[in-house]
Amino acid sequence: MRETLFKKNFWSTDLLSTTGYDNIIQHLNNGRKNCKEFEDFLKERASIEERYGKDLMNLSRKKPCGQTELNTLKRALEVFKQQVDCVGQSHIQLGQMLREEAKKMEDFREKQKLHRKKIELIMDAIHKNRNLQYKKTIEAKRLYEQRCRDKDEAEQAVHRSANLVTQKQQEKLFVKLAQTKTALEDSDRVYQANISAVEKIRQEWQNEHIKACEVFENQECERISCFRNALWLHINQLSLECVKNDENYEEVRKSLEQCSIEKDIECFVNLRKTGSLPPAPVVYENYYNSQKNSGSGKNQGPAPGRRPQFPVPASKPTDPEYSTVDGYSLIHHP
Repeated sequence: MRETLFKKNFWSTDLLSTTGYDNIIQHLNNGRKNCKEFEDFLKERASIEERYGKDLMNLSRKKPCGQTELNTLKRALEVFKQQVDCVGQSHIQLGQMLREEAKKMEDFREKQKLHRKKIELIMDAIHKNRNLQYKKTIEAKRLYEQRCRDKDEAEQAVHRSANLVTQKQQEKLFVKLAQTKTALEDSDRVYQANISAVEKIRQEWQNEHIKACEVFENQECERISCFRNALWLHINQLSLECVKNDENYEEVRKSLEQCSIEKDIECFVNLRKTGSLPPAPVVYENYYNSQKNSGSGKNQGPAPGRRPQFPVPASKPTDPEYSTVDGYSLIHHP
């Protein structure tokens, strides 16, 4: 890996500024949020896969599908329902794998969070100490500069009053000058001590900032690598699921290749056949012929007091002349 970039690009000329550090922390928090979103996505996808798998299994086990089919098509339908059940189980297994991957992402995210929290606590403490010491140094500088002005004013007062005041008054001025010099020396020592202290803290903060940048950059590299690998694995799992599903469906295709229309027709015929002879044709029976045949051998003369029997029509019912026979009409004409 090439030289790190965080520790070289997140500084500020203002000693009290934490802009660079804050930008890093914000970016890391966004990365953690992105990992959480992907984790939630996997969990939701897992729930969908599990529900879908259970629905497929219930469908294949409870819903009838061609249950009265016979022979080879029946076997193909049985294989079809079995493989749908297998697809459902496969989706449930995929859901379980996705939950495991989501748990791995959660563990990784929490591990980084705990590690980063330790660094943040160190940096927060050193920022607080640095700011406090800097304020003390600025106050010491202000006091030192004020003591310098007091000494300068005291010296000017002594020079101005050299020939204008009494001996006693001049002594007072010298005493005041001595006091201002002493106060200046004290404030100077305090100021220099604070400068040394703040510089020591600045060096300590700078070193800790570099260490934090290195840790945070390594964490970000690990996070991107983990996120990328997790997404890659997720896509591989989905692809594998498609391959498994296609294998299950291939079994259905194989069973359908064994489905024979001729064999299924033959199976149905053998199972449900009722006979091989068709019924005899229905023939036309002439009413008068049947009456004539039934009356053969008896007296053919008309019975006394009765109307003579009509001649038997020679034409068939479909003959257009069927309605008249030898001048006698079978249809009443008005």
